This record gives sequence, C-alpha cells and structure tokens, in this order.
Amino acid sequence: MIIKKGGYITQRHLNPAQLSMEFGPRRATMLTQGADADQEPTRPTWSRQIEFTLAGIGCAVGLGNVWRFPYLCYRSGGGAFLVPYLLMLVVLGIPLLYMELTVGQYTRRGPVLALATVCPLLKGVGIASVAISFIMCTYYNVVITWALYYLFSSFQAPLPWQNCNNTWNTPNCTNHATNSSYSSTASQEFFKYVSLDMLEQTSGVEDTGVLRWDLFLILILAWILIYFCIFKGVKSTGKVVYFTALFPYVILIALLINNAQLPGALEGIKFFIVPVWDELLSVEVWVNAAAQIFNSIGIGFGSLMAMSSYNDFNNNILKDTLSISIINSVTSILAGFVIFSAFGYMSYLQGIPVSDLAVDGPGLVYVVYPQAFANMPVAQLWAVLFFFMLLCLGLDSEFAMVEVMVTSLMDQFYKDVIHIFKKKELFVLAVCFVACLFGIPCVMQVGIYVFQLLDHYTAIVSIMFLAFFEVMAVCWIYGVKRLSANLEEMNGNKANIFFRLCWLIVAPVILIFSIIQFKPARYGKYVFPPWAQGVGWIIALASIIWIPLGAIHTLWVLPAFPEELKLLSFTLNPMD
Repeated sequence: MIIKKGGYITQRHLNPAQLSMEFGPRRATMLTQGADADQEPTRPTWSRQIEFTLAGIGCAVGLGNVWRFPYLCYRSGGGAFLVPYLLMLVVLGIPLLYMELTVGQYTRRGPVLALATVCPLLKGVGIASVAISFIMCTYYNVVITWALYYLFSSFQAPLPWQNCNNTWNTPNCTNHATNSSYSSTASQEFFKYVSLDMLEQTSGVEDTGVLRWDLFLILILAWILIYFCIFKGVKSTGKVVYFTALFPYVILIALLINNAQLPGALEGIKFFIVPVWDELLSVEVWVNAAAQIFNSIGIGFGSLMAMSSYNDFNNNILKDTLSISIINSVTSILAGFVIFSAFGYMSYLQGIPVSDLAVDGPGLVYVVYPQAFANMPVAQLWAVLFFFMLLCLGLDSEFAMVEVMVTSLMDQFYKDVIHIFKKKELFVLAVCFVACLFGIPCVMQVGIYVFQLLDHYTAIVSIMFLAFFEVMAVCWIYGVKRLSANLEEMNGNKANIFFRLCWLIVAPVILIFSIIQFKPARYGKYVFPPWAQGVGWIIALASIIWIPLGAIHTLWVLPAFPEELKLLSFTLNPMD
C-alpha cells in the first residue's frame, strides 16, 4: 500500500487497525479502499509547493482572461458585466474552487477516482469532467493555432494588418477617423479574410469550405509544443509555469500604458467600468458571468482537482484557493482595461459608438489587440511579444486540460496503459494525436462556426450541468460536514459558515437558474440553425451523459440493492 505522509511517499504494508491508529478513520478507510485499485505504484508530488500555486494560476489565468472575458463583457454591456462577474466570483468561484482542491488533495486522485470515492452514485461526474476537458482541449488548441499564425505573420514589415493597402482589403477599410458606419479596420479584415479565409465562405455553418492546410500544419505544431511541455508530468510542467504564468503580465501592462495614450481610449474605458444598469435585468448577462467564472478558474473541468492530487497532504488549500481565484480575476480586469481602451481607439477610427463595433465573438482578441499595437513604435516587436504571450497563456490552460485526461486514465488503468504503451510518454503522445484529429474541423473554412458551436455547448451548457452535479455529489450527498472534517484533518481548521452556506444553498440555486435560462448558440448576429443546435446538444451530451450512466452502473453492480443503497453516498467514512 502507498502511504503519503509528511511530504514523502513510501510503500508500507499495514493492516486496517494500524492505519486507523496512524492516520485516523477517514484517511484509513480511503487508503484501504484504494489499495486494491489499479493504480500507479507511487504518485509524484510537486518539487516545491509554489509550483502548484503557479501551475494553478497558469491553469486559471489563460486565454479566457484576454480572449473570452473581453468578448463576453462586450456582449453583455461592458460595465454591466462586472457587477455579476464579481458577485459570482465571491459566491461561486472561490467556494467551489476550495471544494475541488479539498477533494483532490485529500483523495490524492484525479477527478474520476476522487468523485467515485466521495460519491459512488455520482461517479460519472468525474468521468464527465474528463470528457469535457478532452472536448475543450481539442478546439481550445485552435486558439493557440491562431496565435501561432499571427506570431509568424508578425515578422513582416509593415504588419499585414497595419494598413489597408493589401489585396484582401475592401473599399470600406480605413486607417483614419471616419464617420462611415460601414467602415472596418485593417485588423478586422485581416482576421476575417486572411486568417479565417472567409472571402467566399461567409454564409454560416452550412458551407464547410476546404481545409486550411497552413492552419492545419500550425495545429500540428501546437500539439507538438503541448506534448513536449507535459510528457514528463508535473516535474516538467512545474518548471515551465515559472515563465508562462508570469510573462503575460509584463506585456499586458506595457499594452495598457500604450493604449491609454491613444485617441478615444477614455471612451472605451468608460464603457468598461460604467454599468448600464438596465443590462442587469438581462438573464443572459448573469449566466455569462457564471459561465466565465467556471471557465476562467477551471471549475468543473477537473484540471485543478487533478493538479491538487499531487499536493502534500497538509498543504494549505485556502491559501491556494484565494491566490488562484483572486489573481485570475485581477488579470481579467487588467485585460479588460487593455482591450476596452483599444475599443475606444477603434471607435474613434470608425466614427461609431463603442457599443456598435462589429467585434463580437471569439476572434475579438485577434482584431482589437493588433489594432492597438499596430500604432506602437517598433510594431513588429510588440506584435511578436504579444502573440508569444497568447501562446504562453494558451499553453498553460492546455497543459491542465490534457493533464486531466492523462492523470485520470493513469489512475484508473495504470497497468493496462503501461502494458499497451510501455511508457507514459507514449501514452501522452497518443492522447495528443487523437485530440489533434478532432481539432481538424476547426481549421477548415467553416472553422470559426464549428469552434463557436463547440465552445457554446461545452464551455457554457455542459459545464453548468457538470458543476451542478459535482456540487450535489460533494456538498449534498457526501455532505458539507464530512468535507469540513476532511479539511480539519489536513489543515487543522474546518470550513467556516460562509463556505458552508455557499456549498449547500447559494451555488446549487445559481446553477439551477443558469441551466433553465439556456440561450441558443450564435456567432455575432448569426444564429445557428436548428439542426446545428441539435448537433450542439449531442456535443453537450458527450460529456454529461456519463453522469446518468455512472449512476446506472453503480446501481447495477450492487449485490443487494436496498441494503447497499445507504453506502452510495460516501465511502471515506461510512460510520459518520
């Protein structure tokens, strides 16, 4: 049996009575049940605890902060989005991250085995978190692909989006202030007509177009980068995050200093920080705020739960929870100042209000930021640094999502995986290869529509269902009392009344409300047709279907249904 205590991993053979005396009844029960699992012989830990904190920040602080947050904020009315966003951080983000880190660190397992240990009836929640992470990593890497595409394009003088003197530009393209509501900037046209190749294919998801071979090759390169960053596990990831988690702040601050000096920047910042209170009556604004908290911090995806399973057993979880969640939100707000100051400049150029800019959607970051630093001294240098920063942010988040799949499968099927692949490195390579294949539709001409459909039904719809059942499994069935006792066993302190109320009441109510307020997917003003929405629901079901399937399987294997039903709620300490 593998015993983890005092920061060291040892292999010892103790009977249940000895385990109970040395580790206490809860931990002893969990260790006894895990002894027969098909698991790896030793579990590595972070070389230094700061590496987990940085990796957690890197997982949370990613492209979602400079990509998803700004476009959801813009779509939701600017300053009106900040009010529900900050509220959701306090009552959803921090409490649920605290819950996930507690479960991961205590069970020392990835999300599949951790949730199966805590609540066998809802063990499918752990499988669903792996499924949703895998689906996300297949299309999320396309954002990294776009970053690499722009990075390579930045080694040109002048930058291809710096002026309107290119063959792909339309007569409406403008580099100077204008009063035309039909005008567009050079960066808008470069993204649409060059990066996405939408000159001929603009009608929607119905027209697939052809494969973009340049983007496909860059997609392969992106997966190669991911593989070499994670193939050695937390030992290699822990070293990479020292740079990838810190470098983006240097670039964001430099861009903010530049943008603040551009004409019109103040109008964009006002749009960002001054709420239009009527927008708060829109349910979509609140749902988007909740979804952004989940996506940005990584709640429900199993990433941070998997990472925390490599922690020292007595690590201070609350400190990590506050560090990760607060730094994540501060970064989003910093990125908001950067991008909305650039919005103000684009508004000045096009002569239209900030609210009327045609920049909605996931491509926003590749339209607004380039427009800003195209006017900076040594524009090529800033372009290279910026897109390299996007690459770092994307790699951090992608590390975490791929690590969820690898950790979970290694936990559950270690002997089989090693028997088939011989080495863990080859298994990681296989996971990356399969994920790369699934990302191919996103690098076709129809790719932006496929991307948006995947993102909406995975990162908004699926994650809400998944988070709800995770809260049910951990906080309602396993119970806040037991979860708090686990915290006390690790850190000496139980959860306070605020966290208990959020776990028991606030989080479930908000999640139920978000689920019933579903909105169909759209890209800008384009609303996907019913058949595409149906495909979207199939995508959503690919992850959440594991929750009922896991419950059916648990009930099926019970030797005596009525007698065993009472044991379905928990396994760590069934005597409580």
